Amino acid sequence: MVRAVTLGRKPRVIYQSDWRHRRSSQSRQAVRRHFQQRPVHIKPLSRFRNACLNAVVRALHFGVRNRQTTLLGGAALSVVLVGLVVLPVFAGVIRPDPIARQLQLPLELPPASETLSVATAPVSALESDLYLGSDTEDGWQVVTVRRNETLGNIFSRLGLSATSMHRLLDASESVRALIQIHPGDQIAFRIPKAGQLTALQFDRSETERVLVEIDGANVNERTIQRALERRTQYGSAVISSSLFGAGEAAGLSDTQVMRLAEVFNYDIDFAQDLRNGDRFAVVYESIYRDGVRLRDGDVIAAIFVNQGKRYEAFRFTDSSGRSDFYRADGRSLRKAFIRTPVEFTRISSRFSSARKHPILGRMRAHKGVDYAAPTGTPVRAAGSGTVRSMGNQSGYGRTIELQHGNQVTTLYAHLSRFAKGLSKGAKVQQGEVIGYVGMSGLATGPHLHYEFRVGGVHRDPLSVDLPVSEPLSGSELAAFHHARKQYATALAVVEDQSLAVR
Repeated sequence: MVRAVTLGRKPRVIYQSDWRHRRSSQSRQAVRRHFQQRPVHIKPLSRFRNACLNAVVRALHFGVRNRQTTLLGGAALSVVLVGLVVLPVFAGVIRPDPIARQLQLPLELPPASETLSVATAPVSALESDLYLGSDTEDGWQVVTVRRNETLGNIFSRLGLSATSMHRLLDASESVRALIQIHPGDQIAFRIPKAGQLTALQFDRSETERVLVEIDGANVNERTIQRALERRTQYGSAVISSSLFGAGEAAGLSDTQVMRLAEVFNYDIDFAQDLRNGDRFAVVYESIYRDGVRLRDGDVIAAIFVNQGKRYEAFRFTDSSGRSDFYRADGRSLRKAFIRTPVEFTRISSRFSSARKHPILGRMRAHKGVDYAAPTGTPVRAAGSGTVRSMGNQSGYGRTIELQHGNQVTTLYAHLSRFAKGLSKGAKVQQGEVIGYVGMSGLATGPHLHYEFRVGGVHRDPLSVDLPVSEPLSGSELAAFHHARKQYATALAVVEDQSLAVR
């Protein structure tokens, strides 16, 4: 719509939208002029300061003839500024913060008797079984390597000279291996007098301890062989809250619980299949040396009852030296694929033909399973195969796709990073770490998106039938049955104990 507007003598034609814009602009300018011309109400303190400043300015106009008056006015101004500006600011700085005063809480200290009963630090393994040539030896100190610490730092910490360290490095090949030490490693030093090193010892491995003795200019080295003892232990429990809680009740460490889960991870999804009332019985080894427990050993046999279904596993080493777990009939528990490629996660999204995308906000098929897990959780190959592709794939973020034979492919998406040394065409083994959980691409939180395809068709990873392996045969099967009988009776007794406690 066009409208004619008369401005002065000459008519002008403008667009209505432009006219409205000018009118609103003029209105804003009028409001701005109104506020600029409005009298400003100054606080009394500000008015007093301004008055003092104006007085000083007027005094300065008197010139040289009124120099004494000018000096007096300047001094008065200084006093006023100190009293009205500097002191209030300084007082505001040193004034206690009312919020901080509100956050001061009384700290209840324990009684003096409780402060004295502090638990002593546990004795280290090296300190508890030091090798002593005689009962009269003294001056041994056990040092635990700290983070970012070198052998030179340790010598300096003990008051030993760098010369003595280099002398040992030149004389002993075993001591030269201490150049590459790690946090938590332990080394024992015998220092009977300040600055005098007469011997040191450390563990080269679980079965070998190196003892280096210094006698004047001579450096003698010998290796002490230490035998390991494998003790068979048993445990059983009924799950009431969590697998780890049941493992603790059965006397199992977290590491041993993880190993137990790995035995049955082909048949049981420990992220979603566990129920209250499930139970297990396990025979396992513990490694001892000189009567001191070092670590957990292997799981030898186990029974797991999940939702009323019974699973059995027996460890067997074949003639080629390869160890694996087998069922009672001699068929391996190992399948071509593991059910879940991430350890102990919850399922945040299942396989579905229609799901509302949390970011895109529209319905679309979800052709995989999402496993929520902390960033950096290792992602393992579900089966042995070849890296078909790896890189960024739009909404999938960092993605790896594996080819397993001619028919099956698996996909792992939203990774934070790939495993080192992995590249397209590389061979990977089942259970090998190929990447780490992240939230790259279109993701609302850290998780792994896992897809399983057969002949290019997506299948639900949680319900797809996984192929089984061939059973043992011939002499291998006979040897397996002989080994299984040794632990089947013990497993039955341990399982009966868990049922009796229940």
